[in-house]
Amino acid sequence: MNKIVFVEDDPEIGSLITTYLAKHDIDVIVESRGDLAEAVIEQQQPDLVLLDIMLPGKDGMTLCRDLRPRWEGPIVLLTALDSDMNHILALEMGANDYLLKTTPPAVLLARLRSHLRQHSPSAITANNDKSASLIPHKALRFGSLFIDPVNRQVTLVNENIILSTADFDLLWALATHAGLVMGRDILLKNLRGVSYDGLDRSVDVAISRLRKKLNDSATEPFRIKTVRNKGYLFAPHAWETAL
Repeated sequence: MNKIVFVEDDPEIGSLITTYLAKHDIDVIVESRGDLAEAVIEQQQPDLVLLDIMLPGKDGMTLCRDLRPRWEGPIVLLTALDSDMNHILALEMGANDYLLKTTPPAVLLARLRSHLRQHSPSAITANNDKSASLIPHKALRFGSLFIDPVNRQVTLVNENIILSTADFDLLWALATHAGLVMGRDILLKNLRGVSYDGLDRSVDVAISRLRKKLNDSATEPFRIKTVRNKGYLFAPHAWETAL
């Protein structure tokens, strides 16, 4: 049985979602305050964190931002705020998904299960084994960007860039196909060994996080470009200087 922590101050919503997910083998621990949630998450070690945005003590956006550097599990925002800006901000803060409270329960369940599958120990282990066998030993250089797969180090204009294992693997997948469009399905299969279901946003979240670390533009990216309805393209000639 999977376990999630749901940070929600509305007891009715908390109870409804807890009851529904329990019927589908997901155990839910509800915490009503944002400023107490981190301690609960550390104690419970859930498989997924589900956050409301409007919370007492600490809002969900801030909580997501504070959690992300220390916790690699999936974080999903569940909110009544139907705003593109909030959606973008949530992804920039490190959320894996942004769902509205009007989302049908069955769809919510499907999205949560998708994230749980991708972050399961077996999926992560398979991905790590695959990555270890496929990464060649030749370093890559694109202008001021240097990628060393042996030591898993990245420098940009001689500055060391700290990347998580997932971020490095994503960058390597893109860089080894520089100039080519990489679809979400290919990236997901390469990184997690699962197929893209048309709903999963984990690749988009990871791309957004990678762009930020590599000084790419969030509004008009030119180093890791978005190719509408196709995927992402690593631009090999966009690394001559830092922004």
